[in-house]
Amino acid sequence: MPRLLTEGEIRERLAGLEGWTTDGRFITKKFTFGKFMEGIEFVNRVAKIAEEQEHHPDIHVRWTDVTLSIQTHSEGGVTEWDIGLAKEIERRALKLRARRAGKGRAPKRSGQ
Repeated sequence: MPRLLTEGEIRERLAGLEGWTTDGRFITKKFTFGKFMEGIEFVNRVAKIAEEQEHHPDIHVRWTDVTLSIQTHSEGGVTEWDIGLAKEIERRALKLRARRAGKGRAPKRSGQ
C-alpha cells in the first residue's frame, strides 16, 4: 500500500494542478460546465478513468457543477495514487473543455 502524504507533500504535488485543494484527508476540485449534460458526460469520463485505475473518487453533481473528492479510502487519506488520478482526470478534462470550445459551445458559467 502507498504511504499517506503529509499536508505539505500534498500541497507540493497539487501545485501543478490548478483548482485542486486539500483538507489533508481528501483532494478536491469543483468543475463547472455550461450545461447539465456536459457535466454528466464529464462524470462518465471520470468513471472510465476510475475503472482503468481501479481507484474511485467521490462524485457530487449539482446542476452544472461536478465536485470530485479523492482519497485512498483504505489508507484514510491522500497518497500518490490520488495525485495520479487527479492528474489523469485533469488531463482528460482539459481535452474535453478544449473540444467543447472548438465546437462553439457556450463558455463555462460562474456564480451558479
